[in-house]
Amino acid sequence: MEPGVIGVFIPIVGTIMGCGIAMVAIWTKHREKVVKIQVDATAEHTAEKAAQYASHVKELEERVQVLERIVTDRGYDIATQIEALRDTKKVEDQGSGVPLGLSRENA
Repeated sequence: MEPGVIGVFIPIVGTIMGCGIAMVAIWTKHREKVVKIQVDATAEHTAEKAAQYASHVKELEERVQVLERIVTDRGYDIATQIEALRDTKKVEDQGSGVPLGLSRENA
């Protein structure tokens, strides 16, 4: 090859390499933007889910507090009522009592 031909190819090769590097840089910037958009969307979705879970947990805590109040405030009363129901069940199981429609004097 003649020296003049090599002198023409050097700038052409340099220009092609420069364009290739520029294209890689443009693609890299585009890829960074796409990843940032994906991360932002994921973060927004995660924050929304966290808010939903927090709301659900708060509702459950409120329900547990109500149940705790019922058990602690009326615990003795409930136990007494349960025992009364058990006593009533024992009487019914024994067959004692007065049949419906009859008074004690007629029985």
